[in-house]
Amino acid sequence: MVRDALPGRGILVQKAVGMLAAMSTAPRSSSPPAAPAGRNRGDACPGSLRLHAADDGALARVRVPGGVLTAGRAEALAEAALRLGDGELHLTSRGNVQLRGLRDGCGAELAGLLEAAGLLPSRAHERVRNIVASPLSGLDGRGYRDVRPWLTALDEALCRSRKARALSGRFLFALDDGRGDVAGLGADVTVRAVSGGGALLGLGRSGEAWLIPGQEASRAALVAAEIFVDLAGASGTQVWRVDELFSCGTELPARVREALTAGGIAVAVRDAGRPGAAGGPSPGVVGEAAAVAVHAPLGRLTALQWRELTRLASLAPAGELRLTPWRGVVVPTAGMGSKRVAEWLGRLLAAGLVTGPGSPWLRVGACIGRPGCARSLADVRKDAARALGAVPAQGPPLYWSGCERRCGRPPGDRIDAVAVPGGGYRLSTTGPDGAAHSTFLDDPSRLAAALAEITP
Repeated sequence: MVRDALPGRGILVQKAVGMLAAMSTAPRSSSPPAAPAGRNRGDACPGSLRLHAADDGALARVRVPGGVLTAGRAEALAEAALRLGDGELHLTSRGNVQLRGLRDGCGAELAGLLEAAGLLPSRAHERVRNIVASPLSGLDGRGYRDVRPWLTALDEALCRSRKARALSGRFLFALDDGRGDVAGLGADVTVRAVSGGGALLGLGRSGEAWLIPGQEASRAALVAAEIFVDLAGASGTQVWRVDELFSCGTELPARVREALTAGGIAVAVRDAGRPGAAGGPSPGVVGEAAAVAVHAPLGRLTALQWRELTRLASLAPAGELRLTPWRGVVVPTAGMGSKRVAEWLGRLLAAGLVTGPGSPWLRVGACIGRPGCARSLADVRKDAARALGAVPAQGPPLYWSGCERRCGRPPGDRIDAVAVPGGGYRLSTTGPDGAAHSTFLDDPSRLAAALAEITP
């Protein structure tokens, strides 16, 4: 229990009884429940121009489509963090960057800095450029195609679309090169490359998909998003995600098929199949020194770590780095030579980044927690670090949340540690049989024993 003194045994038992009662009503799914289709407020998702007031200062979320940054743009983000914020760069589960601790009244200066660096190609679309893409696409010889042309075309098309301005800041596109890494992230519109030059277009978690020509992938993705905007607007309620629209019954699939056909895009109905096992690149050298992949513990990068990555990117022929939805960074290094790449990997390790596959940090995530978030009931990052040695090497990863909202929690199976009023955490997971298992964790140092109670 994270307190100055432990309570008496009677109080601890009383708290445990209360927790067991709460467990009976806890959701059985290992993923956060879908938001209701109806809302009584607008989308307050932060962006580069709409800042969010947090307990540690203002917060900006900078969209980075596909996670791709030139070395120059990466340096501009570091400058913004040092000049205006807390000096750190925070990676999100969509491969975007958050700047935290921003000082009062810096909005115009921040926007000007980002615009000068090319990070704000359209002010009207800055919150809707949410695109994840296979981070190793075109680098390691896997996948059916390099999705970079899709990414460039979709981002440009989004910024030209007046209708796309109405998308929620939570609406997500996924461009998968066929390996299945981002296809399992629960995007609203997913395009996945298949053999033969085609692509599968899918909507939300629907089991239906359409086989389309690969060269039409970006246009088809935008068509689907624009039709979603039409139907969401006509629904009479505030709907932000495709699965929310499905929950109230919708003609979205039929309308999308009609629009694609009318636009000259050949469509064949297919079973979407099971989504891929979402997971990021293993840290280390990729292929024959084609890239370096690292992981940032809890998604937080110091200015030193970020600038080491930026310098490596500036020295490599590609001149870029790629942020991943798993809070990691890939730097393409083809042409630098194996020896030089290995030396840089040592520098990144010395800077505190994860550069190998065995680190328990690869299996741990957390929201910002205290003191940055007023809603949080605990300093979850501190507690996650305290319990790091007890994180199991197998099974679902662990995610620490400061409250029931579970902000930033990636989709998929997880062991959830959710802070509860009065101290401690509700630890829960879903077993192989689909049954929910929960227990009360009073002290992060006792994580191993608590996990033994709820996992096979």
